[in-house]
Amino acid sequence: MAPTPAGRRLLATAAGLFYSHGINAVGVATIAEQAKVTKKTLYDCFGSKDGLVVAYLIQRHQDWRHALETRLATDEASPLTVFDSYLDHLRREPEVHGCGFINAAADLPATHRAMNVIRDHKTQVRHQLDALLPSRYDTATTSTRESTVTHLFYLLEGATVEAGLLRSLKPLETSRNLAQTLLSTAM
Repeated sequence: MAPTPAGRRLLATAAGLFYSHGINAVGVATIAEQAKVTKKTLYDCFGSKDGLVVAYLIQRHQDWRHALETRLATDEASPLTVFDSYLDHLRREPEVHGCGFINAAADLPATHRAMNVIRDHKTQVRHQLDALLPSRYDTATTSTRESTVTHLFYLLEGATVEAGLLRSLKPLETSRNLAQTLLSTAM
Protein backbone atom coordinates (compact mmCIF):
# COMPACT_ATOMS: atom_id res chain seq x y z
CA MET A 1 0.00 0.00 0.00
CA ALA A 2 1.27 3.48 -0.81
CA PRO A 3 2.20 5.18 2.48
CA THR A 4 1.39 8.76 1.46
CA PRO A 5 -2.08 10.28 1.81
CA ALA A 6 -2.17 10.76 -1.98
CA GLY A 7 -1.11 7.14 -2.50
CA ARG A 8 -3.82 5.89 -0.16
CA ARG A 9 -6.38 8.07 -1.96
CA LEU A 10 -5.22 6.74 -5.33
CA LEU A 11 -5.44 3.15 -4.12
CA ALA A 12 -8.92 3.62 -2.67
CA THR A 13 -10.12 5.34 -5.83
CA ALA A 14 -8.59 2.71 -8.10
CA ALA A 15 -10.06 -0.10 -5.99
CA GLY A 16 -13.58 1.25 -6.40
CA LEU A 17 -13.15 1.87 -10.11
CA PHE A 18 -11.41 -1.43 -10.88
CA TYR A 19 -14.00 -3.45 -8.99
CA SER A 20 -16.99 -1.60 -10.47
CA HIS A 21 -15.82 -1.12 -14.06
CA GLY A 22 -12.91 -3.50 -14.64
CA ILE A 23 -9.19 -2.87 -14.81
CA ASN A 24 -8.97 -2.38 -18.57
CA ALA A 25 -11.93 0.01 -18.68
CA VAL A 26 -10.32 2.50 -16.29
CA GLY A 27 -7.41 4.69 -17.32
CA VAL A 28 -4.83 6.40 -15.16
CA ALA A 29 -6.24 9.83 -16.08
CA THR A 30 -9.64 8.87 -14.63
CA ILE A 31 -8.09 7.44 -11.47
CA ALA A 32 -5.87 10.50 -10.93
CA GLU A 33 -8.73 12.91 -11.61
CA GLN A 34 -11.13 11.17 -9.23
CA ALA A 35 -8.43 10.90 -6.55
CA LYS A 36 -7.72 14.63 -7.06
CA VAL A 37 -4.04 14.12 -7.82
CA THR A 38 -1.89 14.33 -10.93
CA LYS A 39 -0.94 11.38 -13.11
CA LYS A 40 2.64 12.12 -12.09
CA THR A 41 1.66 11.48 -8.47
CA LEU A 42 0.17 8.13 -9.50
CA TYR A 43 3.40 7.17 -11.26
CA ASP A 44 5.49 8.44 -8.34
CA CYS A 45 3.49 6.29 -5.89
CA PHE A 46 3.04 3.10 -7.95
CA GLY A 47 5.44 3.32 -10.87
CA SER A 48 2.75 2.40 -13.40
CA LYS A 49 -0.86 1.33 -13.73
CA ASP A 50 0.41 -2.25 -13.43
CA GLY A 51 1.96 -1.38 -10.07
CA LEU A 52 -1.34 0.12 -8.96
CA VAL A 53 -3.19 -3.03 -10.07
CA VAL A 54 -0.83 -5.19 -7.99
CA ALA A 55 -1.29 -2.88 -4.98
CA TYR A 56 -5.09 -3.02 -5.44
CA LEU A 57 -5.12 -6.82 -5.42
CA ILE A 58 -2.77 -7.04 -2.44
CA GLN A 59 -5.03 -4.64 -0.53
CA ARG A 60 -8.12 -6.60 -1.57
CA HIS A 61 -6.51 -9.78 -0.25
CA GLN A 62 -5.64 -8.06 3.03
CA ASP A 63 -9.22 -6.81 3.35
CA TRP A 64 -10.54 -10.35 2.83
CA ARG A 65 -8.03 -11.72 5.37
CA HIS A 66 -9.26 -9.14 7.86
CA ALA A 67 -12.87 -10.20 7.23
CA LEU A 68 -11.87 -13.84 7.74
CA GLU A 69 -9.89 -13.14 10.91
CA THR A 70 -12.78 -11.10 12.32
CA ARG A 71 -15.10 -14.04 11.69
CA LEU A 72 -12.63 -16.53 13.18
CA ALA A 73 -12.39 -14.42 16.34
CA THR A 74 -16.14 -14.62 16.95
CA ASP A 75 -17.48 -17.71 15.14
CA GLU A 76 -16.86 -21.41 15.56
CA ALA A 77 -14.09 -22.13 13.06
CA SER A 78 -15.26 -24.14 10.06
CA PRO A 79 -15.02 -23.95 6.28
CA LEU A 80 -18.32 -22.08 6.43
CA THR A 81 -16.37 -19.23 8.02
CA VAL A 82 -14.61 -18.75 4.68
CA PHE A 83 -17.99 -18.47 2.92
CA ASP A 84 -19.15 -16.00 5.58
CA SER A 85 -16.02 -13.90 5.17
CA TYR A 86 -16.66 -13.67 1.41
CA LEU A 87 -20.22 -12.56 2.14
CA ASP A 88 -18.99 -10.00 4.69
CA HIS A 89 -16.39 -8.67 2.26
CA LEU A 90 -18.87 -8.33 -0.63
CA ARG A 91 -21.55 -6.75 1.59
CA ARG A 92 -19.18 -3.81 2.07
CA GLU A 93 -19.15 -3.11 -1.67
CA PRO A 94 -21.63 -0.54 -3.00
CA GLU A 95 -22.69 -3.05 -5.66
CA VAL A 96 -21.94 -6.76 -6.02
CA HIS A 97 -19.65 -7.55 -8.97
CA GLY A 98 -18.50 -10.96 -7.78
CA CYS A 99 -14.91 -11.82 -6.97
CA GLY A 100 -12.46 -9.00 -7.64
CA PHE A 101 -9.69 -11.55 -8.21
CA ILE A 102 -11.62 -13.51 -10.84
CA ASN A 103 -12.64 -10.26 -12.50
CA ALA A 104 -9.01 -9.10 -12.55
CA ALA A 105 -7.83 -12.44 -13.95
CA ALA A 106 -10.33 -12.08 -16.80
CA ASP A 107 -9.01 -8.56 -17.53
CA LEU A 108 -5.28 -9.29 -17.40
CA PRO A 109 -2.92 -11.22 -19.66
CA ALA A 110 -1.63 -14.48 -18.21
CA THR A 111 1.87 -12.99 -17.96
CA HIS A 112 0.84 -9.94 -15.92
CA ARG A 113 2.66 -9.79 -12.58
CA ALA A 114 -0.65 -9.37 -10.75
CA MET A 115 -1.56 -12.93 -11.75
CA ASN A 116 0.79 -14.15 -9.02
CA VAL A 117 -1.21 -12.18 -6.45
CA ILE A 118 -4.43 -13.69 -7.80
CA ARG A 119 -3.08 -17.26 -7.72
CA ASP A 120 -1.68 -16.73 -4.22
CA HIS A 121 -5.04 -15.47 -2.97
CA LYS A 122 -6.87 -18.48 -4.40
CA THR A 123 -4.27 -20.84 -2.94
CA GLN A 124 -4.75 -19.24 0.47
CA VAL A 125 -8.54 -19.55 0.20
CA ARG A 126 -8.19 -23.26 -0.60
CA HIS A 127 -5.71 -23.66 2.29
CA GLN A 128 -8.14 -21.98 4.70
CA LEU A 129 -10.93 -24.32 3.64
CA ASP A 130 -8.63 -27.27 4.32
CA ALA A 131 -7.33 -25.90 7.63
CA LEU A 132 -10.87 -25.35 8.90
CA LEU A 133 -12.25 -28.80 8.09
CA PRO A 134 -13.82 -30.50 11.13
CA SER A 135 -11.51 -32.72 13.15
CA ARG A 136 -13.18 -35.88 11.81
CA TYR A 137 -11.32 -35.18 8.55
CA ASP A 138 -7.98 -35.54 10.35
CA THR A 139 -8.29 -39.31 9.98
CA ALA A 140 -9.74 -39.23 6.47
CA THR A 141 -7.78 -40.47 3.53
CA THR A 142 -5.87 -37.81 1.64
CA SER A 143 -8.15 -38.23 -1.38
CA THR A 144 -11.31 -37.79 0.74
CA ARG A 145 -9.93 -34.67 2.38
CA GLU A 146 -8.74 -33.20 -0.94
CA SER A 147 -12.06 -34.04 -2.60
CA THR A 148 -14.01 -32.28 0.14
CA VAL A 149 -11.79 -29.18 -0.06
CA THR A 150 -12.13 -29.15 -3.85
CA HIS A 151 -15.92 -29.40 -3.64
CA LEU A 152 -16.04 -26.55 -1.12
CA PHE A 153 -13.64 -24.41 -3.16
CA TYR A 154 -15.62 -24.92 -6.37
CA LEU A 155 -18.88 -24.14 -4.58
CA LEU A 156 -17.37 -20.87 -3.36
CA GLU A 157 -15.74 -19.93 -6.67
CA GLY A 158 -18.78 -20.77 -8.77
CA ALA A 159 -21.02 -18.79 -6.46
CA THR A 160 -18.80 -15.71 -6.64
CA VAL A 161 -18.90 -15.84 -10.44
CA GLU A 162 -22.69 -16.11 -10.47
CA ALA A 163 -22.96 -13.38 -7.81
CA GLY A 164 -21.12 -11.09 -10.22
CA LEU A 165 -23.36 -12.05 -13.13
CA LEU A 166 -26.57 -11.57 -11.14
CA ARG A 167 -25.28 -8.65 -9.03
CA SER A 168 -26.61 -10.51 -6.01
CA LEU A 169 -25.29 -12.24 -2.90
CA LYS A 170 -27.96 -14.94 -3.24
CA PRO A 171 -25.63 -17.42 -5.05
CA LEU A 172 -23.11 -17.14 -2.22
CA GLU A 173 -25.81 -17.63 0.39
CA THR A 174 -27.07 -20.69 -1.49
CA SER A 175 -23.57 -22.15 -1.90
CA ARG A 176 -22.95 -21.65 1.82
CA ASN A 177 -26.06 -23.72 2.54
CA LEU A 178 -24.90 -26.39 0.09
CA ALA A 179 -21.47 -26.42 1.78
CA GLN A 180 -23.16 -26.84 5.15
CA THR A 181 -25.11 -29.82 3.81
CA LEU A 182 -21.94 -31.31 2.29
CA LEU A 183 -20.08 -30.99 5.60
CA SER A 184 -22.92 -32.48 7.63
CA THR A 185 -23.39 -35.49 5.35
CA ALA A 186 -19.83 -36.24 4.26
CA MET A 187 -17.85 -38.98 5.99
